Amino acid sequence: MGHPLVVGLDGSDSAFRSLDWAVDEAARHGLPLRIVHASSWEHYEGAAPAQDPERPGEQVFEEAVVASAAEHARLRNAELKITAEVLPGDPVTTLLNEALHASTLVLGSRGHGEFTGLLLGSVGLTVAARAKCPVIVVRGDAAGLAGSHGRILVGVDDPAAAAPAVRFAFREAEARNCTLLAVCAWPLPVHGRDDAPLAAGNPRNVEETRAAELLDEALAEAAGEHPAVRVRRATVEGPAHKVLVHRAAAADLLVVGVQRRHGHFGVQPGRVAHHALCHADCPVAVVPSHP
Repeated sequence: MGHPLVVGLDGSDSAFRSLDWAVDEAARHGLPLRIVHASSWEHYEGAAPAQDPERPGEQVFEEAVVASAAEHARLRNAELKITAEVLPGDPVTTLLNEALHASTLVLGSRGHGEFTGLLLGSVGLTVAARAKCPVIVVRGDAAGLAGSHGRILVGVDDPAAAAPAVRFAFREAEARNCTLLAVCAWPLPVHGRDDAPLAAGNPRNVEETRAAELLDEALAEAAGEHPAVRVRRATVEGPAHKVLVHRAAAADLLVVGVQRRHGHFGVQPGRVAHHALCHADCPVAVVPSHP
């Protein structure tokens, strides 16, 4: 077995939905599942034994949440190798440390306590932007969560930067035996006209042709490694962040690459990933372009 699939837990309904999704994902890829909860108790490592009646109530609650999650996961899949642990530290530090030795890190889309407003706050965005492994945020409607669409969606821009996301998407499509839809959005040049004929040299025609070539280049290597995966290609006019979120309504997983960028609030996941994390109707996988 490879590195475990790690799921961050906080005891909320959203976290338990992400736990169910993570159990199925780990089984699909033949990986062990590791359940972690970040404890707010600074001296947790030196805390009294479990039978000590003087333990803080919050600590007792955290341990109960993790134990309940592990039992819930075993009931969902009795054959899966499962470990669970309460770890000292803040959520960001804890999750980023776990990501160093994880195949994938799975998070819920909403939570409470330290995880409140996960996707719109600093915790989720920081983890998605800085984690060394792919981060999947479990969100979306019932169809997307259930995986009933039979389609993985991956956004492609620059072939070199998109390569890790493309490989990840192919592996997901192969494991699920479903179709992979690769989308490259292309912008209409400012001087282009919507009603202009698509003649040779027309800005729209040139941009669409360039997008199609980019898709072919980005997919070639991974397609050769996964010949059984059914691949569809689409070049779509419009902003990439809007195009992908629109297409995500008919997908079981949206895969986007992320290049680490620094802004006013530290490392940012980029516009496309940020928009997907906040608005997609299916789980979103954010794959770092470079480890």
